Formats: sequence, C-alpha cells, structure tokens
Amino acid sequence: MFVLGIDPGLTTTGYGGVRRERGRLHAVTVGVIRTDPRRSVAERLAELHRDITSVLEEQQPDVVAIEQVFVNRNLQTAMSVARATGVILLAATQSGLATAEYTPSSVKAAIAGYGSAPKDQVQKMVVSRLRLATVPQPTDAADALAIALCHLQSHRHLAIQQKGTA
Repeated sequence: MFVLGIDPGLTTTGYGGVRRERGRLHAVTVGVIRTDPRRSVAERLAELHRDITSVLEEQQPDVVAIEQVFVNRNLQTAMSVARATGVILLAATQSGLATAEYTPSSVKAAIAGYGSAPKDQVQKMVVSRLRLATVPQPTDAADALAIALCHLQSHRHLAIQQKGTA
C-alpha cells in the first residue's frame, strides 16, 4: 500500500509518501508546496489545487491521508488551513482516490505513543521508522510522513481487527 500523507496549509503544504511492502516501510517522496502570500487567497487556492493534482498524478498513491483541521487560538490560521484542506480533498476525490483524515493528537499517538508528544519526538520516530538519515525539512514535510505512517498503522490495525471478527 502506498499512502500520500498531507499536512495542509495555505502558505506551505507538506506531502510525504510512504509505501508498505512485505511488512517494511519505505519513504517514497517528501516535499512541500508553497504559495505566494502576496497573491489573493483565490489565486493561492487555485495554485495549490494545480500543484497537489500534479503530485497525485505523478506519485499515484493508493490513498491520501490528511491532517484534520483543528481550531486553535488563531482563527485566521484555522480558516486558511480549512480552505487548503478543502482544495486538497477536492483534488484527491477528482483523482479517484480514497481519503482519510486524522487529528494531530491521533497522529502523535500513532507515531510516538501518546497524543501530546512534542514535535521533535514525532520527527525522531519518523526518522527511525523510515530509516532516514535526517529529519525532512521543512517540518511540514516531516509531519506529512507522520500522517502517512499513522494511516498505515491505523489501516493495519483495522485489517487485523476485521480478520479477528471474520
């Protein structure tokens, strides 16, 4: 299974692809999409849509896993992330891909063992589990790999549960 994890943002969207083959995890791709904050929101969303669609076409994932929007103290940031999330979900659906969303705390719990894990601990676990030399930069890219890993882990647990009830 090949999962493209996405950490959505209007200025910077991280993406990271992880493939599980024969029980082993492999980082396939990692990067970011940036939009120019000097442009209008509509132009930036259109650019994000074009760029994420290109990534989806190039990478051909089986599923897209995305971090859910959470409401923080900054409503403006939450709105920007929500807009970016909508565009990314649209692009994935237009590409015929299944999507899954995960809260930040569920990603942290899946990767580091508890939902309040600090960002650096999650990044160290991503490096360890994918056998990477360094933490991918910027952090949005590393976060996207964590989201992909979270989906693979959740998907695996679901498959095990379904076998147990069959």
